[in-house]
Parts: sequence; structure tokens; C-alpha cells
Amino acid sequence: MPVTGDVKAVDASQPGDSQVQVYAVAPRDNATPNEVVDGFLESMTSDDPLFRTTRQYLTRDAAAAWKPSASTTVLTKAPTRKDGPLRDSDRNITEATYTLTGEEVATVDAQNAYQPLAPTEYRQTLHLVKENGPDGKEWRIDHVPDGLLLGQSDFRRLYRSVNKYYFAAGRSEGQPALVADPVYLRSRTDPVTGMDTVTQSVRSLLAGPTDWLRPSVASRFPSGTALQKGVTSLAPDDRNVLKVPLDKKADGVGQRSCRMMASQILYTLKDLTSARVEQVELQRSDGSQLCLLGTDQAEEFAPDGSSSGPDSQYFVDDKGRVERIPGSTKGSGIPEPVSGPFGDGPVRMGAVGVARDEQSAAAVSHDGTSLYVSSIISDDGLPEASVISRAHRAKDRLSAPSWDARGDLWVADRDPGNPRLLRLPGGTGDAQEVGVPELGDGRIEAVRMSADGVRVALLVSEDGRNTLQIGRIERRGPVAAQKVSVVDLRQAAPQLTDVTAMSWSGRSRLVVVGKEQDGVQQVRYVQADGSTSASGVLPGVNQVSSVAAADDEQLPLMVATSSDGIVKLSPGDNWQTVVKGGFSLVYPG
Repeated sequence: MPVTGDVKAVDASQPGDSQVQVYAVAPRDNATPNEVVDGFLESMTSDDPLFRTTRQYLTRDAAAAWKPSASTTVLTKAPTRKDGPLRDSDRNITEATYTLTGEEVATVDAQNAYQPLAPTEYRQTLHLVKENGPDGKEWRIDHVPDGLLLGQSDFRRLYRSVNKYYFAAGRSEGQPALVADPVYLRSRTDPVTGMDTVTQSVRSLLAGPTDWLRPSVASRFPSGTALQKGVTSLAPDDRNVLKVPLDKKADGVGQRSCRMMASQILYTLKDLTSARVEQVELQRSDGSQLCLLGTDQAEEFAPDGSSSGPDSQYFVDDKGRVERIPGSTKGSGIPEPVSGPFGDGPVRMGAVGVARDEQSAAAVSHDGTSLYVSSIISDDGLPEASVISRAHRAKDRLSAPSWDARGDLWVADRDPGNPRLLRLPGGTGDAQEVGVPELGDGRIEAVRMSADGVRVALLVSEDGRNTLQIGRIERRGPVAAQKVSVVDLRQAAPQLTDVTAMSWSGRSRLVVVGKEQDGVQQVRYVQADGSTSASGVLPGVNQVSSVAAADDEQLPLMVATSSDGIVKLSPGDNWQTVVKGGFSLVYPG
């Protein structure tokens, strides 16, 4: 405790050092109802083991029934209680009801999945009674909803986002691809399970994917697999090997499946532990080794299909030509036209999307009417248009195209008379319309596929504003006649009232350009589940028209503006001009 300096009041939900710990304090003897309610709310922000102290504010029956891990409700700030109806003179009253209010912005369910909400009024009641205690009757809460109630600052202090990884369903055995499934776990020890964050992450991974992602992914762990009983702490040894003891459900797993299981753990822990995990050893229930997998061996299961994605960027210059900015591993960084009809062809282009292998690209004509697909490494002639929009106005025609990890090409036709989301299998197949049953009266303005090909980011216009929606790709039927749809749309940036541009930036993060209510344009990171990234808002840049980011978060963020041309932001640096003039900026994908 400090012994010098000024005395300053500290609110439990005041933003502060993430390492600050709040210790729960038991109710004092003869505590007033106000003190009981305040103490209960404050104790929920602590790391109190099993919430033993928190339960002391409840009656015996309520303490036994209360389930703090059922869910977490997140408010903009700590809940406000309506002043209690009691005065010191009210000695004969034996019960009281308090109303808790606030502005609810998110919930975290029992699976630890985050669900953002447009700010809505929160209102809940707590009922108190006088219960017989060792020293007479004491005020205690006998009616309380399950779960925790936290302000945003406490939530960010207590929880952290963790990406679990599962394999995309429907992929061939020789081409597995991991998909990120974000959840929120306790930053330190979980009060309910007593597990550290690493162990919580492995336990959550073994429990399976969240409900939203479950239909499109699969785990290689046998159903019901769990850690051995009593395991609450996992840590790498002095050789950076993490040993994970599993129960009997995993004893008979083959080597191929075991390696895939280990890769799920490796990628889940990749950005989590301060002590780097170089190898994962899975153990049978008797303690013997099931398999051992290192980080270099796990690259075949990388979420984007490779250990490091391409670092070249592409854009359309003022003359409608597609140019490449070679990355640090490929050249000088000076823009150069691509080969083929997009670099020097008869049609002026207005938007481009480059396949992830950087062998071919799709480009939309400057007037938005036609979509072409061609090689960008050979001097082929301009092919016939793969898709043609019949809309009268340019802004109602084709969006910029996007490629998924399977090599399929996606584009939106914004024709008011026939709005469609289209997929071209392999980039060269006939355009197939993709159903988006929850779109309603909205219209897709832009489409960006995630590296794993399981999720899609859509810019949807409705009622005069654009919102960012994340959808799950659902594929049914044999590959040759596969029916594809986008389902379970959810808002990824509800705090922004108008979004103008977006791009994936990592395995479960997006960079978004938009405005808050009555605010100015800003560039910020958001998580795919709709939570705000710890990276937060980026340095200001004016009049952004498009944004591009890579799956590798260490590569520069690129934006095109109407005033400065194309500028980039490298990690730890300031904005720097790359090219004067240019638009439709993209990384491959």
C-alpha cells in the first residue's frame, strides 16, 4: 500500500492498469441494504475464487443456486442502482427491491462467445430480505439473475479475446484449413474452474466450436475429449514443450488425427502465452505420449493455407491499369503494371481482386458493367466478360471482387432491379447466385472473403446507411453441384452508424472505415465477433475511399484516399505515402 502521495477515490469500473486486481470484501455486520447491493456489484469485478465472498451477499438458498458462469452482461459503465426505499428509521421493514440500470452493449454466453448489441437500456431487479445469521438478522439478496454484470472497463480488465481453431468442414483430407473461433476468457485465473488462461483455452477448445461457427467446422478431437481431472495449470517446460494430458476418449487416436489435434492447440495458443510454445505433446490417460508436433510441422494446417501470406499489394492506377507493389520479399516496392490485359489492355478497369496464389485476377471495368478473369503472369488477351450487370447507374453495378481460399471468386451485383451475390467456382466457372436469406431489404455493397473461406464480410446498405455484417458460408451437396448460401448474419461494428470500407486483417479481425453517430471518419480495428480490438482506433487519415490489410498482421495497412493517393501504416510507424493517385487497393484474396 502507498504511504505517501495524494488520496484519490477510485471507482471499480474506472479505466486503469489491466494488471490492477480488485479484492472482494465480505459484507460488514449490520450492513444496510445499500451497502449489500453495492458490495455485491463490486465483488463481481474481483478474482474471488468460486465467488465465495460474492455469495456472502446472497441468502443461503440464492448463494447455492446462483451460476456466475452462465453469462456476462457488459454495460458501458458500472450499473447504477436506484436509491433504496429504506431509511435508518425503517427498522421493521424486512424486504426491499432495488432496480439496476445501465446501457447494455454486449453479452458473453456460457460458451464464452461475444455478442455485440446496439446500445439498449438495461434494467434488472434485486430483491433483498432479512435472513437469520449468527449475530441476528442481516440483509441479504434472495433474488438475483444468473451471470455477471460488468462495466466495459472491468470486462476489458478481466477478460481477453482468444481464437480457438477448428478445421473447415467439407475440405479434402489433403487440404485441411483451420478456422478461427473467437471467445472471451479470463485474463488470469478463472474464479469458477481455478484454471489459468492457457488451460482455459485448451479446455474451451476441447469443448467444441461456438454455436455460430459449429455448422461449418469440425474438431479432430473425439467427441467428449477433456483434460484429465484436476488439471488447472498448463505451462511449457524449459524446452518450450507444452504437455497436454487428455482423458481416455483420445487414447486410440491415430497419428494423423493426433497431429491435427495438436495443431489446433498450437494455433490456439500461438498469440496467447508469454513463454512461447514450440511443441505440443499430447498424452494418453496413462501419461504416455500420443504424439508430438512442432510449430514448423504445423504449417501444413495454417489457417490461410501457408505459414505466411503474400506481401504484395495491387491497385488500379488513374489510367485504369492494374499495378502491383512488390513486397519486401519480392522487389523494390516500386509499382509496376501486371502482365496480361489488366496491365496493358483495351478496357479501363475500376476495381480488382487478386487470387491468393497471385497467378490470376478478376477486374471490374471502370463503368462497373463487366467482370473479367485473366492471368496476371502471362500476356493473354482479354477474355469475354464472366459477369455483366444491367444496372443503369455505375454505382448500382458490380462491386470489387474477392477470392476465397478454395479459389472461388465472389462479387456482388448491386442492380436495384436484381441485386445478387455471385460465386464463380474456381474463378472460371459459371456465375452462381448465392442465397442470403437474412438480408431482407438490405443490398450488398461490398464483399470480402476471409482467408479460411468459411466467413464473409459484407457491407450492407439499408435505410440510407451502411453496416458491416459477418456471415457464415454454408455449403451443401456434392462439390460438382454444391449449393452455397450465406447464413446467420451478425453485425460486426454496431458502434459505427455508417461504414464506407473494410478488409480482413488477420484471422479473426477486420479493419473498418466508418463514423460513429455525429462523429468524423475513423479507421479502426474490430474483431469478427463484433468486439472492439485492443488495437483500437488508428491514427487519423483523411477521406479514405478503400482499405487493404493482409492476413499477416505484421504487414502494412494500406489505404487509398482522395487527397494523398495510397498511403501505408507499418507497425510502430506513421502514415507514409506510397503512390500519388490510385484506388481499389487490395492484398491477394
